[in-house]
Amino acid sequence: MTPFFVLIKCELGKSYEVANKLADAEIASEIYSTAGDYDLLAKFYVDATTDIGQFVNQKIHCIANIQDTKTILTFKAF
Repeated sequence: MTPFFVLIKCELGKSYEVANKLADAEIASEIYSTAGDYDLLAKFYVDATTDIGQFVNQKIHCIANIQDTKTILTFKAF
């Protein structure tokens, strides 16, 4: 399984709604609220053959009230 993270910027006042929709979709292993430029940080696992860009586009960007995302690919856990 390949892990990656997505920072999510939500429309004002909608971060809890977006977090709940992500949780209901059961696609993220962990979802955190954050301070700073982004409102949420979500961790995902996909099969090594999955196109991460397509996954983000089809599974995350379709959630209402998401304004922006930043995907962080990981290489090795220590």
